[in-house]
Amino acid sequence: MDQGLVSLAPLAVLLPILGAALAFVLVRRPRAQIAATVTTITVTLVVECLLLAATWDTGAVAVFIGGWEAPWGITLVVDRFSALMLVVSSAIVLAVLVYASAQGVTDQDQGGPVSIFHPTFLILVAGVSNAFLAGDLFNLYVGFEILLTASYVLLTLGGTGPRVRAGVTYVVVSVISSVIFLIAIAMIYGATGTVNMADLAGKLAQLDPDVQMVLHVMLLVGFGIKAAVFPLSFWLPDSYPTAPAPVTAVFAGLLTKVGVYAIVRTETLLFPGDRVNVLLLWVALLTMIVGILGALAQNDIKRVLSFTLVSHIGYMIFGLGLSNVLGLGATIFYVVHHITVQTSLFLVTGLIEQRAGTANVDRLGGLARISPLIAILFFIPAMNLAGIPPFSGFLGKVGLIQAGVGAQTTMAWALVIASVVTSLLTLLVMVRVWTRAFWRRVEDVEHPPAKLVLAVEAQEATVAHASARAAAAGTGGSVDAERRAPALTGPRGPTAGLVAPTIGLVALGLSFTVLAGPLYTFADRAATDMLVRTPYIEAVLGEEAAELAALDVDELQDRGIVAPPDRENSGPGDLQPLDGADSEGNDAGTRPGGDVPGEPGGTGEADDGEGGRP
Repeated sequence: MDQGLVSLAPLAVLLPILGAALAFVLVRRPRAQIAATVTTITVTLVVECLLLAATWDTGAVAVFIGGWEAPWGITLVVDRFSALMLVVSSAIVLAVLVYASAQGVTDQDQGGPVSIFHPTFLILVAGVSNAFLAGDLFNLYVGFEILLTASYVLLTLGGTGPRVRAGVTYVVVSVISSVIFLIAIAMIYGATGTVNMADLAGKLAQLDPDVQMVLHVMLLVGFGIKAAVFPLSFWLPDSYPTAPAPVTAVFAGLLTKVGVYAIVRTETLLFPGDRVNVLLLWVALLTMIVGILGALAQNDIKRVLSFTLVSHIGYMIFGLGLSNVLGLGATIFYVVHHITVQTSLFLVTGLIEQRAGTANVDRLGGLARISPLIAILFFIPAMNLAGIPPFSGFLGKVGLIQAGVGAQTTMAWALVIASVVTSLLTLLVMVRVWTRAFWRRVEDVEHPPAKLVLAVEAQEATVAHASARAAAAGTGGSVDAERRAPALTGPRGPTAGLVAPTIGLVALGLSFTVLAGPLYTFADRAATDMLVRTPYIEAVLGEEAAELAALDVDELQDRGIVAPPDRENSGPGDLQPLDGADSEGNDAGTRPGGDVPGEPGGTGEADDGEGGRP
């Protein structure tokens, strides 16, 4: 690995903070402020792409801030999972930032002054990046607090009644989750004398099992609130829809996924094994079903998407709860897919509000006729979210179902059935929104907004005017025919600044379908390293500490989690998981399309990323 490239990791946090300071200095120059913010995010994205390239083949590496080595100093750890999350999150943030600037969400009459939005947005990005890179629990807590503090401001931009009420709920719930997390950190430090996660990977295993369970559950509750898993998701559908469309988009796309990321780290690094797997699977099942049933009862598109957001968090917990490489790899793939698709749908909802004046499906109709581009931009990610082949949503769900079938347990089969039912209900929800908002005629809507009526009338007048001109040309240029159908100017449609980033995100979602093979291969390798833990521990504490981790090599081989040490390694260390094995060494199934390297019966050759996954 190029250590020089990985040493750039702190810039993923520092650049947004410095950019926020610059944006605040440029408070009286809005165009310069927007340019500085966009440039900062772009440069940050480039740095993170370099980090992803550096970890693509070789795995985890640690950066010690100020030269203080772990476990004493602040450690930033870049592995495949964190690097992938950094790149996807910054790509999403860049698109949302361009969208927000074009929409005018930063204007005084649209909800908030420029001096607040851009610096706050960059602080949010810094918090997200810090959370993904944090190598110790307290630094993870700091990352959460940075992004949550910024989100409080963004959620209440404009100070309207609904936004303030939603903001109060959001603040109270976030503070509760943060307090639980902080208490858990204090208890962990009191019990082990460290908060460094690589160090905790070995020391937590030495505690009494009951103490471990208490600490484990406290972390899960704190992170579960942030990830919005059932029954801790009650706050989300009432908080997110009140914010401006770009703010809601970045919240839905990123903030809950930071919670999911923290749960994944907790379950794979700090508390490996299957002590709470059944609990996680029950949580996944209830999150899927309750979330999608809530979506069926909604009429506002933002609320529909908020409930589907909760529902599809269940898919991610499902893969994690299986504790095998196939399940965790599918979870990583699905997280990346869902960040992009969910953000795209919220941005398209913003286009619908801009074009029709509302997002209530009971008052919408005829959008496919007046705005076919918006109709296409909604249809593609909606079908992707529902899991229609060949989109990435289908591939992600197939990977999770495959891992569940391979687990061969009653609870896993229940989750497989729930996944299929949830996917079908998601399709029903999306089709209902499509048929009512886009397909039906405006004449069939009881109380359409005036903006929508004007847009339809203008479109009809334009068609009539074009027909009149054609008729006039055919009859020798009769001017009377044209005058009988004058053109009518209706409300302006979305500008290029709104449409372009939305198209970009929809295209990014489609690219995951085209690149599903390499992306799944990468996700499996990331899952392998996380389940074995030694690449992460060795990167932070060295080879000796990795060898002294809770599970030694012989035990891992006996349980089928790793291959003999003479087999090629996927990252630092001498251990390599068997791709189909779960945490107890049971075969978790094979991928359709060919053998998987390292599996019983496999060829053992390097995976080229073609045909290994659905």
